[in-house]
Amino acid sequence: MAPAPPAHDPGPRSSSGADAQLTAGLKRLVSDDGRTGWRLGSRIRNAFLTGLVIVGPVTITLWMMWGVIHWIDAWIKPLLPTTFNPDTYLPFPLPGLGLVIAIVGLTLIGALAANLLGRTLVSSGELMLSRTPIVRNVYGALKQIFESVISTTGPNASFQKVGMIEFPSKEIWSLVFVTGETTGEIKDVKPGGTDDLLTVFMPTGIVPPTGFICFVPRSNVVFLTMTVEEAAKIILSGGIVMPDMEEKMKRQAAAAQKKASRFRVGGDKPAA
Repeated sequence: MAPAPPAHDPGPRSSSGADAQLTAGLKRLVSDDGRTGWRLGSRIRNAFLTGLVIVGPVTITLWMMWGVIHWIDAWIKPLLPTTFNPDTYLPFPLPGLGLVIAIVGLTLIGALAANLLGRTLVSSGELMLSRTPIVRNVYGALKQIFESVISTTGPNASFQKVGMIEFPSKEIWSLVFVTGETTGEIKDVKPGGTDDLLTVFMPTGIVPPTGFICFVPRSNVVFLTMTVEEAAKIILSGGIVMPDMEEKMKRQAAAAQKKASRFRVGGDKPAA
């Protein structure tokens, strides 16, 4: 009797199919884990950089302000009598006391200098300093610098303007701060055959205290509408931070519209 034909044996085929499915699943799992890990690392990096952008400027600003406050306190607090110094009675030093005293003192000095007695005392002090060798040169230069920086009217008020000049060669433009019109001997000499010169200061890159003082014809200066603060941001960031002119124009348009609406309201009141 012939043996019966063997029944359908799914063993080898099923085993090979299961192995193939298992291999494909492992590949898919490895691939998914790779993408998931990459996405997770990218999110962590982006979150860290976002936190750094938010916290970094605030921390550095507070650190600089704290240093200035402590520096002023170290100058002012030793001048206070022990009886009037709050640090004598408090278990901890009071920060900012020197800054408050300095602001109040400068305000009082400015108020006293506005009357006749104050002007007399200031004139006497300046006369004494102007007759002291070496000291008069330093005092005169510092006084002119402070008057030029603080002044908001007159010929020295143009230091708030920002412009561009071709430097260091043609078709290469650099930002400059226009400090005023050139006067004195330099104007009298008329270098280049023109007497319409502007004094400009061109800072060098990320180190703004250093730079070049240039005397440039007015026609060679291209004036910009950006503020000194916006130009300083460009210089300090190495050109990374650029002012958003579209947003600035929107703010200016909104301010002009608000001003016009106030004018219309003010004009309607008398008519009513």
